[in-house]
Amino acid sequence: MENSQPTESWNTPKQQLPSDIPVFRVDPLLVLILGIITCGLYLIYWNIKIADVMNAANRREIVSGPVAILAGCCYPVNVYFFYVVAKDGLPAVYQLSNRPQKDDTALLLILGFFLPMVAAMIVQGDVNKLYDQA
Repeated sequence: MENSQPTESWNTPKQQLPSDIPVFRVDPLLVLILGIITCGLYLIYWNIKIADVMNAANRREIVSGPVAILAGCCYPVNVYFFYVVAKDGLPAVYQLSNRPQKDDTALLLILGFFLPMVAAMIVQGDVNKLYDQA
């Protein structure tokens, strides 16, 4: 008999990524909605998962786990989190997804202070493009 179970393809990368990069693909709008509904508690989980992706993409620790957790709880650390992700984390993501480098550091710094859920949407959109490349 044939195994006819349907496979889910919505959360799997289309290109062959290095095996140590975890797949964390979420719709950016869902990041915003869940962040608002949970009063920011979802962003603690999101920070941890994005830190894992950034660390794996850079093959070194960019953001530690405690910093990712604290970033969801207090604003000075949150601003630092988005600065580090924009300055050190995203360039490797752009390189792995074969996209031109761009520097969103100032934008993510300002949004990380005033509207962290919107900054998370931007970062998630860039990370999703890592998995969209064919």
